[in-house]
Formats: sequence, C-alpha cells, structure tokens
Amino acid sequence: MASSILSSSAKPCYSATKTPAPIANRLPPPAPATTRAAAPRFAHDLSAVAVRASPSARRLRALAYPVRASQQQPPRRRPEYVPNRIDDPNYVRIFDTTLRDGEQSPGATMTSAEKLVVARQLARLGVDIIEAGFPASSPDDLDAVRSIAIEVGNAPVGEDGHVPVICGLSRCNKKDIDAAWEAVRHARRPRIHTFIATSEIHMQHKLRKTPEQVVAIAREMVAYARSLGCSDVEFSPEDAGRSNREFLYHILGEVIKAGATTLNIPDTVGYNLPYEFGNLIADIKANTPGIENAIISTHCQNDLGLATANTLAGARAGARQLEVTINGIGERAGNASLEEVVMAIKCRPELLDGLYTGINSQHITLTSKMVQEHSGLHVQPHKAIVGANAFAHESGIHQDGMLKYKGTYEIISPDDIGLTRANEFGIVLGKLSGRHAVRSKLVELGYEISDKEFEDFFKRYKEVAEKKKRVTDEDIEALLSDEIFQPKVIWSLADVQATCGTLGLSTATVKLIGPDGEEKIACSVGTGPVDAAYKAVDQIIQIPTVLREYGMTSVTEGIDAIATTRVVVTGDVSNNSKHALTGHSFNRSFSGSGASMDVVVSSVRAYLSALNKMCSFAGAVKATAVSESTRVQSKE
Repeated sequence: MASSILSSSAKPCYSATKTPAPIANRLPPPAPATTRAAAPRFAHDLSAVAVRASPSARRLRALAYPVRASQQQPPRRRPEYVPNRIDDPNYVRIFDTTLRDGEQSPGATMTSAEKLVVARQLARLGVDIIEAGFPASSPDDLDAVRSIAIEVGNAPVGEDGHVPVICGLSRCNKKDIDAAWEAVRHARRPRIHTFIATSEIHMQHKLRKTPEQVVAIAREMVAYARSLGCSDVEFSPEDAGRSNREFLYHILGEVIKAGATTLNIPDTVGYNLPYEFGNLIADIKANTPGIENAIISTHCQNDLGLATANTLAGARAGARQLEVTINGIGERAGNASLEEVVMAIKCRPELLDGLYTGINSQHITLTSKMVQEHSGLHVQPHKAIVGANAFAHESGIHQDGMLKYKGTYEIISPDDIGLTRANEFGIVLGKLSGRHAVRSKLVELGYEISDKEFEDFFKRYKEVAEKKKRVTDEDIEALLSDEIFQPKVIWSLADVQATCGTLGLSTATVKLIGPDGEEKIACSVGTGPVDAAYKAVDQIIQIPTVLREYGMTSVTEGIDAIATTRVVVTGDVSNNSKHALTGHSFNRSFSGSGASMDVVVSSVRAYLSALNKMCSFAGAVKATAVSESTRVQSKE
C-alpha cells in the first residue's frame, strides 16, 4: 500500500493494520531468580549500590543528595538558541502552550490584551518557547499572536537578556501556515508549528486519507513553511501515542528532510503509561532517519492523570523540549503542568541525569495566579506546587516536624516558587497603613504594577481596610486580581442596591458607567438578589447572553471575608472562531471574576468582567471585518 511513497528498492515495513511490538518485548529480560532484580530505570541503580554499600556508606550517600529544592545549585546559563540543536545535552527547553492549548479549555477564552499580559509574564518566567495561539482560528487570535510577537518576541528579559521564541500553531494546509507566519514573523525568533494526525483511527475516521497521502501532505507543508522564510519549523504527528511505530519513523524522517527542526510527539488523548511513552521516545530517537538534526519534544495530555509522569519519562528517554501549560490547563483533563514538570526536574536532578531548565521558578506563583484570573480556571486546593494547600500544614504531627525542621515535610521551599507566607513577615496591614507600607507589601508578594494601577488598587484597599481590622495577603491578592487583572473596561459598576428575604420579591437597582462615560440605571425583579442584579445589567447592556457557570468562594475565613465570584457566559459573537484540532466553528465562552466583601457586588463585578471580555472580542471581530472590507475595496 505504501510502495508509492518509497523507491522500489526500499519498501516500507509498516501497514495500516500493523500494531507496535509489545512493550514487554523491548524491555530487558527479568533477572535470574537467584540474583537480586535490577532496579527500575528511574531508580538510577541506587538499590544495587545500597546492597553493596555498608550502612555508614549508605547514610553518607543519602546525605550527599539535597533534600529540598532550595538546596540545589544555582541555575546554569541557558545555552544559545539554535532551532535544531542544543549545545548542552542536559538542557531541556520549556515550550509553554498556555495561550494556545490551555486557552482551548471551555470558558478559558482570554482577550488579546490579557494574552499579551500573560505572554510578558511567561517571558519573565523564562520559558524558551511561547505558543501564542492558533492564528487561523479567528482574526482576534491572529492579532493577539502578532502583538505578542512584536512586543514580547523582541524584548529581552532577565539578567541574560532572554528573548523567547514566539510560535503559532497551524494545521497542515497553506492557509493556516500563511496565517501563522503573518502572526509570528515579527518576532526575533519566530516558529511555525504544524501538525497532522498519524494514528490509524484518526487517518481513517477523521482525515479519511491513506498513510501515503498523510506523509505527502506533511512533507509538502513543512517545506512550504520553510519556503516562507521561517527557519524554525515544528512538526507534530497528532495522536503519536497510538500510531504505528514504523510509520512514525518514516513520516518523521521525511519531515526532517523537508526542514523540520523540532519533532513533537503528542500523547494526544492521554493514553500512554510512563514507561510506554518513555519507550516511544527512545524508539523514535533510535530509529528515525536524520534524528540528529532535530529536537525531540513531548506533548502529554492528562486524561489518565499521567501527563507529568509521561513528560518526565520522555525527558529521561531523550526528549529535550517539553510542552506544558501553567496550572496544567487545557482541553478535557488538561496538559502536563509546567510547575510540576519544572520543579520535579529541579528537585530530583540526580535521578534525571542532571537535566535542567532555564525557568526562573520564583515567578511560578505569580504566573499561576495571573493565569487563574485571566482564564477564569481556578486550581483545586490540593493542586501540586501551586494549590492553596500545597504548603499548608494542619496535622499536629506535621506542624511539630515543621517547627523543628521544615525539610521534614517540605521537599520544596515556598521561596523557590515565589510564595511568601504571611506569618513569616512583620508587616501587618490595616486601615492606618499608608501607601509606602502597602506598596512594600505588593513588592514582597512579587507584584510589579504601574503607579496608576497602584492608585486604583489603593483606593479599593482603603475601602476594604475601613471594614476589616486586618487585611491579609490573600485579601491583597484578591483585590489585585479584581482591580488589575481585568479585561479592558467598557462597562464599569457605579452602584448596586439589592433587597431580598422571605417577606417579598428580590429586587435590584444597578447603575453602570458606559463606554462614553454616561451613567445608566435599571431596576429588576428576580428569584434572588444576584438574579435581579444580573437582569438589571442585561437591561442596560442589551447583549444576548447565557449564564453557563456561577461560583463563589471566600478568600479567607471569618464573617468579614472577601468573596470572589467566577462566572462563565456565552453569547452570539463568536462564529468566526475555529477549533485548532477539528477546524469546526464554535461558540466562545467568556469567563469573569470579581471580588468584594458584599456577595452581590462581587457577583455583579464578575458578570461585568465576562461581559467586557465579550464586548472586547465582538469589537475586535467587527473592527477586523471592517478593515478587511476596506482593504478589498481599495484593491478593487
């Protein structure tokens, strides 16, 4: 079947129905029963050493390893960027796809301005490659990727003057590749990332193409991307985790000949187990023609909760680029989590052959919170590294150990990820605290904001401080998120008054300030105060909207706690958006968050935040349509 894509003297050894050899056939045979079994590969032969060494030698060996990430050596210098090679074999590139794959999570849509803010923070974090979006999906996404390429892709950050690669995703067709190149070409280091499915189930049922056709398309489109002037092209065989091995070796070899510099191996549906995925990467490294001229990458989904484990297994087997997202956000169950992968490499280098990254881990906490606020996807309290409980110790046994030595229960120092604990600092804020003290607290927490942003925040801080005896770090961060990490303000809340109870109908009066500065007031009746307030807002803004999700949490304990509200809405403004993998149009969701000591006020702020995102997106789509129409008319 595949003879048409190879010369007659070199026939392929794959077929559409052939399955990979069982993993067990490629693993070392078991040790004889009379000898001690060999240690697992990840154990780095430590068990064998332990058998031979004396008890004192074993203790010395254990003490030689750092027990907390904070005790590791300072980070090494990032190697100079060359698309298809890394001069230091221990360096691992971090490819962040928060703004592309992460943003595909339902309700995680970000505006162009929000994406730009997150991209700047990702550059400060030190990621090597930022996949800024899928430019062909919508005019707004193309504009967002272009803005990131211009502003973030040319601005050195950090002591080493690091400038991240800016990448745009495209399917294997010229229209997508043209859009991606138009968006990223303005960066100092642009990259086009193109993909096509290679598993039998995808080729047969989704693409409805033969393996020969898929190889021909992949080869042609990689060559086309290079012909545009892009010297950095990444190729992904979608669903590689379920693809025929021999077919993978062949198609990857062909795209390397066509000019691919990075080969990304996705476990698209989160199907593989760690040792299985590690063997896949090792097999590709050993059997792909020309693999020495390209970087192997991983992209692991979390459908079975194994994305981080699979990513580390891939790195251990030879992958030198790891595709991840902040907080692990992404489609379905999400992606491999940047903070988990990076801190595992930093915490256990002795078992990962001395691998290291260029990530400044002290920016992890701030980046995580920023992505939570802009995406609207908050992490669960027990989330590794960045969850609220990750460094909380409530058990008496744990507290006793922590008081004696923190390393007893913390393998990572909070300082390593930029996390500060309120009880370790002397500044306690209240209503008498002045600007200098509040600004110092923001710096202490790792936030850098402009003077205007600080004045806006300080006004909100004073309002809360008048009502609370003590303002905690959590309160500060909630107010920052509500005041600073918000979309472009089109409609803002002036006043809201609500009545509710068992004696009558719930009513609400809302006053909003419109984009022209005009105040508009509406009153409504609802099943509760929040419902009444939302109906009043709808009367003013008059945009068809459906509330999909509504949730509220308290930032701190106590009756005077600040409430944070998150909502997700959909509207009829997103027909121009296309899904990256399927190409189908979809109706965008928009999330919003708000914070206040009053739950109704918090709810209205969150609703307005989502509506402002929707209005911004609708305005961008309309502006692009007008611009395109004007361009066509000028040509005529």
